[in-house]
Amino acid sequence: MRHLLLASALLASPALAQTSQGDVAVTIYNDNLALVQDTRQLAIGAQRSRIEFPDVSGQIRPETVTLSGEGLGIVEQNFDFDLLSPQKLMEKAVGQQVTLVRTNPANGAETRERATVLAVNGGVVLRIGDRIEVLRDDSLPVRVIFDKVPENLRARPTLSVTVESERSGTRPVRLSYLTPGLGWKADYVTLFDEKAGRIDVQGWITLTNTTGTTFSNADTLLVAGQVQQQNQDYSRGYRPPRPNNIRKPGTESADRERLGDFYLYPLKERTTIANQQTKQVSFLDVVGAPGRKAYEYDNAWLGTMDEAQSANTVLKFSTSKDQGLGDALPAGIVRVYMRDARGNAQFIGENSIGHTPMGSELGLKTGEAFDVKVQPVVEKRERLSPSKWRTSMRYTLTNARPEAVTVDLVQSGLDFYWDDTRIVSESMKSERRSSDETQWHVPVPANGSATVTAVFETRF
Repeated sequence: MRHLLLASALLASPALAQTSQGDVAVTIYNDNLALVQDTRQLAIGAQRSRIEFPDVSGQIRPETVTLSGEGLGIVEQNFDFDLLSPQKLMEKAVGQQVTLVRTNPANGAETRERATVLAVNGGVVLRIGDRIEVLRDDSLPVRVIFDKVPENLRARPTLSVTVESERSGTRPVRLSYLTPGLGWKADYVTLFDEKAGRIDVQGWITLTNTTGTTFSNADTLLVAGQVQQQNQDYSRGYRPPRPNNIRKPGTESADRERLGDFYLYPLKERTTIANQQTKQVSFLDVVGAPGRKAYEYDNAWLGTMDEAQSANTVLKFSTSKDQGLGDALPAGIVRVYMRDARGNAQFIGENSIGHTPMGSELGLKTGEAFDVKVQPVVEKRERLSPSKWRTSMRYTLTNARPEAVTVDLVQSGLDFYWDDTRIVSESMKSERRSSDETQWHVPVPANGSATVTAVFETRF
């Protein structure tokens, strides 16, 4: 309703103590969860009183609230999350009287009438004297005056706690609670110098606040890891498991503070996390770490192609202390850039990583090669017995680049349901990565081709 205005309202304050945010500390986890600890100086009377805490998260989990202060005991707590708005005011006024003020557009004269609000269902239905009227949204100058603001409507999300106090006086009181709506993730910007075999990596913490509340000058701590939550509500933003792209897990201990099995990433300075804001803070800056490009192709069992397929372009690097990034990496997206002939950094692809220990070897697909192709072909299938098959494979690799490349060619699916697959013959020696996969490192000359053949005996 365009002309619905709050012209007059009185709001009583039944609490004996009320204050805005105090010294705020926020611990933010990866899974849309945060622990807020807010210490406020409150003047509290003796015996029983009610304390109001405005400026709490609009998504607070009330069952997680704890309140600690010298000589205090909690009797009852309530969370009022119905926020003050013209629509809410009208909904709460159903069955009550309001004052309608109409202005004559010709002469500006005002007339006032008392009306009873009968319903607010897609429009406002009023009883004015003996008639029933619908409050129309027709651009005519009409406003509504309410006698008061209902006690359970708040300008800000408010937690009220009834306490028993042994004495009166001002003292620090710490409010702690869990809330969704505060989250963080890592983002990485990587500049790859292929000729030098080096990468520069900038790591960013990206904070997002959708709690409905701003946390001012907060001491902020980030926790990297998956904390278990009972009956977790994924409707607020389910994130499917991301591939970790770890080729070899690391075994080095990072020089970071830990909490149990989680790594901690404290922000160096206090920061204000505004509502409906995304904030970025740098946490990693590495220049000149070793990195190299590789080509990979993974063929499914019995995979045969009428046309050659592009090999994957993969960026490989380490997180080790001596020959890598030298840190444990929280999960996030790695975006890769390269400089063109004019010296401008150009985007060439992105991929995700999971929580990665220090010392790990990573391989991130950044795209598909334009000039490097692989064509796998099933040349022959023979049934040797009811439980044994012989399969002859041929893989043709081509390279249109002006320099030689090496393609990591993987044949997967060898296990299927059994792990007794044998390679009867092969044109070049493979490396058996597992019972399910074997890999050839195939050199392909510049502007040339290479062929690999192999014969497998399997139960299928």
